[in-house]
This record gives sequence, structure tokens and C-alpha cells, in this order.
Amino acid sequence: MSIELGHFALVLAFALALVQMCVPIIGGQLKNETLMRVGEPTAMAGFALISLSFAALLSAYVLSDFSVLNVWENSHSAKPLLYKITGTWGNHEGSMLLWVLILAFFGALVALFGRNLPLTLRANVLGVQGAIGSAFLLFILMTSNPFTRLDPAPMQGRDLNPILQDVGLAVHPPLLYLGYVGFSVSFSFAIAALIEGRIDAAWARWVRPWTLAAWMFLTGGIAMGSYWAYYELGWGGFWFWDPVENASLLPWLGGTALLHSALVMEKRSALKIWTVLLAILTFSLSLLGTFLVRSGVLTSVHAFATDPARGVFILGILMLFIGGSLALFAWRAGSLTAGGLFQPISREGALVLNNLILTTATATVLIGTLYPLLIEALLGEKISVGPPFFNLTFGPLMLPLLAIVPFGPLLAWKRGDLWAASQRLFFAFGAALLVAMLAYVVIDPSSVLGAAGIGLGAWLVLGAATDIVLKSGFGKATGAVAWRRLIGLPRSVFGTALAHAGLGLTMIGIAAVSTQQEERIVALQPGETVEIHGFVLRFESLRPFTGPNYTEDQAHFVLNRVTGKPLGAVVSAKRLYQARQMPTTEAGIRTLGLSQLYVSLGDRTPNGALVVRVWWKPFVTLIWLGALVMMAGGAVSLLDRRLRVGAPMPRAKPGKAKVAGEGARG
Repeated sequence: MSIELGHFALVLAFALALVQMCVPIIGGQLKNETLMRVGEPTAMAGFALISLSFAALLSAYVLSDFSVLNVWENSHSAKPLLYKITGTWGNHEGSMLLWVLILAFFGALVALFGRNLPLTLRANVLGVQGAIGSAFLLFILMTSNPFTRLDPAPMQGRDLNPILQDVGLAVHPPLLYLGYVGFSVSFSFAIAALIEGRIDAAWARWVRPWTLAAWMFLTGGIAMGSYWAYYELGWGGFWFWDPVENASLLPWLGGTALLHSALVMEKRSALKIWTVLLAILTFSLSLLGTFLVRSGVLTSVHAFATDPARGVFILGILMLFIGGSLALFAWRAGSLTAGGLFQPISREGALVLNNLILTTATATVLIGTLYPLLIEALLGEKISVGPPFFNLTFGPLMLPLLAIVPFGPLLAWKRGDLWAASQRLFFAFGAALLVAMLAYVVIDPSSVLGAAGIGLGAWLVLGAATDIVLKSGFGKATGAVAWRRLIGLPRSVFGTALAHAGLGLTMIGIAAVSTQQEERIVALQPGETVEIHGFVLRFESLRPFTGPNYTEDQAHFVLNRVTGKPLGAVVSAKRLYQARQMPTTEAGIRTLGLSQLYVSLGDRTPNGALVVRVWWKPFVTLIWLGALVMMAGGAVSLLDRRLRVGAPMPRAKPGKAKVAGEGARG
């Protein structure tokens, strides 16, 4: 009965989404306050109904109700409870239901916390959110219904894809969708501004927290996906330039550019048209990512759907929202003022350069991802664009961007002094150069690029610290005064510094592991050893183990330093999931400081030896630690009071009864 209730709730949610799409926007055009206020309760009710629908599907998974087709295809009664829960979104239909649940959640947040928005703007934003929700709810109901029944009901399910039976699935998709879908709010604000034909600094301040929250969650989702692929797939890599990985990277790059552009618009009323366009493009890239994963045009461990009908439907959604929004932008852009002027050497100039590089990098990744698909569609030929292309194009674009990041916060608005900023960064540059030299001499004298990458990462970390020190007045004011200034700094200053420092930590990890990792591939009998980077790994035995829904052969190793100091055990395994008869490799990972020893099993040789692949990965944990620091920077910035109040209203011009920022105060 609960399944039918979930389906009915989804149908009601679709009807409410249609009301939310039409009534508030019509009210805004008619200046009818009653109609404009319809969007708020409708958004809240829609979220409640979709939550009920999702809860019904979740209950079916937990109770192993195999009369539901979706549960039968993706679950098993022997599966651990955690994976029954995560299996709810470990498939196409369930993940799309999670997608619209998060979309409705953001709409409800706008209705709940958007009381300080001008009524017309709030109505238009909720109307656009309703339009997006109605399109995807229709997609689910017509092509991806998760509540389809089976009659008669099977006794047992087919089990979830084994590589998805991991705790990472509990974290990675929800974080990723919070990022993808979070950008819908920025998109809705942009469309609402174009509908109304008015945009100002208050608009930028309202958009920034939503963009920042989406960026923060997407950062975490990408990092979690990277770590999941690293330890679960057994390949030992943290990024493969998989097209579906690229699909999440694209809106992250666009969102990063949008954050910086919105800052310029808020502070200096500049880049207005560009910021609106970025808000549209960033969510468009999120929709494109949804199309790539759900349409079946890509073959990937990440991709769910292979039904062409679904792909055509999502392609129609893309054409409607991307094409429609860009057409509206082209129509309205001419009526929007460009904003204030500034000198090239200024904080605005640095942020514009940041935007140019980020958008160029985004275009590069987009071309590399879509080009093989276009060639196959037009010529019928299959080509592959892999890591060499992206490393040779994306890397050189990002290096100059990372080099200029520390300068931005130290330049003045409107007109800056590059030489003065360089002098303030002299110590940071010297210390980073010293780090690079030490990395070259001590770690690996044969790797100039690795040492340079580590030095560049240190430059970002030290540059972020320099910004905090200078703004606090340490070295110029007394300790007590400097400490009071430090405590009194806006939280956004700390958030920016943390985000830049986190990027630096990730850069250090990428540079170190890409240029200095070591690898050994050996065939071992019990009692034999392999030596790597001053460690000795001894193969003890191979033991069978039976899990709740799998069997595995566990290889037990003992790790010691070459000096004989014991470091404990490492266990790696080859696992077989019985329902699907699908094998997986469970890597054995031992973390030593910021580095890791990674052990993956291969097949047996004809003489009975076990092929073992061992990596030493220096500073690899900094890749994900840096992402956590970036997320912390986003969270700290969100706590800044300035992001929770409206922007100051501009002075009214003589003879003008209304101003652009009317109703902006919270």
C-alpha cells in the first residue's frame, strides 16, 4: 500500500509543481500579490509530498519488497541494511527521485528563508524552480517510475551492483546532487532577474550564498567520488578523466567562476551581464551532466540508464531550459546595464582573469568530453579522448591561474598596485621557493615538475596565510590589537583563505603522487616479500571469508620497515558477490602519515603464486584533505552575516519613486 501512496504523492507533487510554475509568475506580471504568494506554500507542500514518495521507496528497500520492480532489480534480502538504504539511489529511477527531492528541498528553502526578497523576485524564482521540478517529475512518471509493481512477486532480488555496495555510495551521490541541483537556485535567480529586467548588487548578494552552498557540496561530492574510485575500483588512481567525472567537474568550474564574478558584482556593481550568463551556464552544465549519465550515450561505471527514450526526454529538457534561458538572455541582455568600470590591475581585474581562465578550462574539458560523441554521431567512428589530451590542455591553463590566486585578495578594488602586492607576498614566495627546492633535493632530484608542483601548492597555502596576517595587522600593530583585528575579520575572509589553502593542499598531493609514486608488480608465494620505498611487505597467507552476501579470498600481509620495525597488517581481497556472480577487488590500504601503501590483488600464476600490485603513494591523502579544507572554507563563508542580509539600497535618483534595490533589506 505504501508503494501506491508513494506513486500517488509523486503525481500530486507534479500537479503542485505545475501550479508553482504558473501562478506566481502570472501574479508577478499582473502585480497581484495574492497570486505571487502562492509559490511559497506550494513549494513547501511539494517538498513534503516528494519526501513522502521517497520515504515509500526507501521503506520498500529496507523491507526487501520484491514486488516492486526497482527493488527486485537492485536489492537482495541478504544485503546489509546500510546498502539496502543506499541502494534506494544506487539506480537510475531511485537516483532521479533523489534528484527531484533535493530540488524540492532547495525550493522549500527559498520559500522559507527568502522572506527578505522582493515579492516579485521571490515569486519568479519559485516559479522557475517549479518549472524545473515539473519537467523532471514528468520525466520520472513517464519514463522512470520507481514504483512499478511485479506480479507475481519474486522471492529474491537480483542484488545491487557490487561496486556500489560501499559506504561511499551513502555520501557521494547525495553530496553530488546537492551541488548539481543547488545551482538551480542561482539559475532561477538569473531567469527571475531577466523576466523582471532588473539586476543590482542586492541580487548578487542573494545569489552568492546559494551558489556557495552548491559549490561546497559539489566539491565534497567530487572528492568523495574520487576517493571511492581510488579505493573501490582497485586501479590505484584518483582521477581518470572519465566522461562522467568530467560531467561533475564542468559545473564545479563554472560555479567557481560564478562565485568570483558575483563577488565583483556585489562589491562594485560590475560584470552584471556576465554574472547572469554564468548562472545560466553553470546550471546548464549540471543539466548536461544529468543527460550524459542518464541518456545511455556514455558507457561508464558511473552511468545508470541505457534506454534511448530516456535520453531523448532529457535532451528535450536540455533544449527547453538551456535554449529557452539563453534566448531570454539574448532578448534581455541589451536592456541590462553593464556596471561599473575598473582598471585592469585591480581586484576586479584579477577576478576577471580568474573567470577567463576558468571558462576556457571549462570549454576545454567540455570539448574533450563531447567531441568523441559528436564524431560517433556524425561519422559513425569511435575515437577516444583520454588523459593525455586533458593533461596537455587543462593543466597548462590551470597553472597560471594557481600562480595568480594569492595576488587577488591583496589588490585594492577599482585600482590596485601590483608591485605593492608583490612586496607583501615576498615572504610567501621565498618560503614556497624553499619548499620546492627541498622537494627537489630531498624527495626526488629527478623530478623537476613534481618539485615545482609542490612549490606551487605551498605558494597557495602561504599566500592564503599572508592575507590573514596582513589584514590582522601582525607585525605592524601590537599583539593584542592584531589579535582583536583577527577575531573581528569577516568570516568570508577566513573562508576565502581556507578555500585557497585547501586548493594548495590538493595541488601538493596531486603533484607528489603524480610524479613520485612507486609501483611494484610481483608474483608472491606465502612467506615471500616485496620491498618498496623503504618498506618490506611479506605475504603471509590467503584465507577464505564469507560475508553477508559475498565470499572472498583475503590475502594477509605483514608490513615492516627495512630496519625491521613492525607497522602492522595489511589485508587485500578478491571478492565474489553470489547473486550477480560478479567479482570485485578490495584494495588493502595502509595510511602512513600523509602517504599510503596501496595493495591490490591480481590473478594466480600457473605455479600457484598470487600476482600482487603494490604502490607507494606519497602525500596522496592531501588530495582529499585539501577538498575538505575547501568545503570548510565554504561553510565558514556561509556563516558571514553579510551573506544573510540584503545589500544596501542605492540612493534614489531625483524623480524616481522606486529604486533598483527596493525591498532588499532583510
